[in-house]
Amino acid sequence: MGEIINLRIARKAKARSDNETAAAANRAKFGTTKSEKLLTKALKKIDKKHLDAHQLDSGATKKP
Repeated sequence: MGEIINLRIARKAKARSDNETAAAANRAKFGTTKSEKLLTKALKKIDKKHLDAHQLDSGATKKP
């Protein structure tokens, strides 16, 4: 026979772990400073520009 558990305690423990998971996600999403956000945005812009510069044009210059 299985172990006897108190459902109220199990339900509260699950709620605590769910809340901690949500809190960790919010810390990652909202826990950055303005300067970090600007730096990340600038780095993404530079990376996109670098990637676009190396993109091949397929079929744009066809010879008749």
